Amino acid sequence: MRHLISIKDLSDRELEVLVDKAEEYKRIFKKQDPNEVQQNHLKLLGRTIALIFSKRSTRTRISTEGAATFFGAQPMFLGRDDIQLGVNESFYDTTKVVSSMVSCIFARVNSHDDILKLTRDSHVPIINSLCDMYHPLQAICDMLTIKESLNYKRNKLRVTWVGDANNVVNDMAIACLKLGMDFTVATPPGVELSPIIVDAAREISKRKGSKLVLSHDSVEAVKGAHVLVTDTFVSMGEEYAKVAKLKQFQGFQVNQELAQYADSNYKFMHCLPRHKEEVSDEVFYSDHSIAFEQAENRLYAAMAAIDVFVVNKGDFEA
Repeated sequence: MRHLISIKDLSDRELEVLVDKAEEYKRIFKKQDPNEVQQNHLKLLGRTIALIFSKRSTRTRISTEGAATFFGAQPMFLGRDDIQLGVNESFYDTTKVVSSMVSCIFARVNSHDDILKLTRDSHVPIINSLCDMYHPLQAICDMLTIKESLNYKRNKLRVTWVGDANNVVNDMAIACLKLGMDFTVATPPGVELSPIIVDAAREISKRKGSKLVLSHDSVEAVKGAHVLVTDTFVSMGEEYAKVAKLKQFQGFQVNQELAQYADSNYKFMHCLPRHKEEVSDEVFYSDHSIAFEQAENRLYAAMAAIDVFVVNKGDFEA
């Protein structure tokens, strides 16, 4: 049984398959051909997909429930106030019970260890829908968005991340490098990418001929970039440190002054929700921004994950 834990755990080919499937399901969903819709709707008809969410969500919940419904499954949302997990019941007991009644569990949790506990004891595939270390569904969605906008298969692209070293950049860096794109990470002094990610990224870089650059100079990092990406400076659970973090991240807002150093046809991405300290309105709402297209693509990334890990039981070539 295969689980989706991180992009690092996928082969290059497996990542390509997930992105290509997301692209194909987007075509099917947009076309709304009755025969194709019915054919896919029957794949999981009568089945249930559980969503165990310890953290609030907009895009992840909507996309997961929408994807489950597309395949005919009934999505079951289990928020932290809906079940006994962490109150009167252990992770082990909850996992055993829930996984005995559903076909898949999408888990949006706090720690990476929670994901590992789920995968260890579950009877069904676990799809990591965010933990403090990884966010693979976001990375699949992001690769589809870049492919649609700039076609990384035909063009040598340079993607630059400006901001915090968090779960989103961890999977995005690995995904970009696996697909042959160069990836630059610009973080404030004292904020470093995880050594686990750096080691894995450098191995991929050697194999693929793609380049990883780590920098604390936002201007230098942005020069010539085809894609600019940022995310929240204050992650969920870090609200207590907001004042200190905003001071630390001064000079790392993606604005017109910074973006002028990027490629003239650059694209801007943000996984949302966004705050003005991360990106100015002038950039976020400009013609360069593909953040809302990116948000929509979360639906098709979830479809691809369900198709591979649930419908086809982990067979990427089915």
